[in-house]
Amino acid sequence: MSTTATTTPAGAAAARPRRPKAIGGPALGSAASAQARQWAAAILEVLAGARTPAQAAAALGAGLPRYYQVEARAVRGLLAACEPPPVGRVRRPESEVRALRLENQRLQRELARQQALVRATQRTVGLAAPAASKTAPRRRRRVARALSVAARLQAQTAAPPAAAPAVSPSS
Repeated sequence: MSTTATTTPAGAAAARPRRPKAIGGPALGSAASAQARQWAAAILEVLAGARTPAQAAAALGAGLPRYYQVEARAVRGLLAACEPPPVGRVRRPESEVRALRLENQRLQRELARQQALVRATQRTVGLAAPAASKTAPRRRRRVARALSVAARLQAQTAAPPAAAPAVSPSS
């Protein structure tokens, strides 16, 4: 008895056993914490009807109101993920900041140009430059105590911590 090898048509891929496809791919949830995966599994089980919300809350060690809060947040996240992506180019915050800085520089140059034109026009016409106003100095408003405390706290966090003096071992 002779055995003949079966050939595949030209261009067809060699037959490989197919792996069952996992929903969401093999990396689904790999970046999430164990607690987040437990909550997600419990919420999906409740939505599928395999558990009641009370059973899921008990299994998670949380109260029923907390379970409902997290479930509502999860459903809102699901709805947000199902929204179609925006059409066209999406501006990142970094590019938005850069564009605003460039516009600010342009406006400052334009202001300086306009001020120079006003001074040149005043000289041409023979007008003296306006003198600084000599009105009575305004009283400074007292800064709210909370604002001064906040400023001190910000200054403390912005300043590098003072280096601790080196303690030499005593002999």
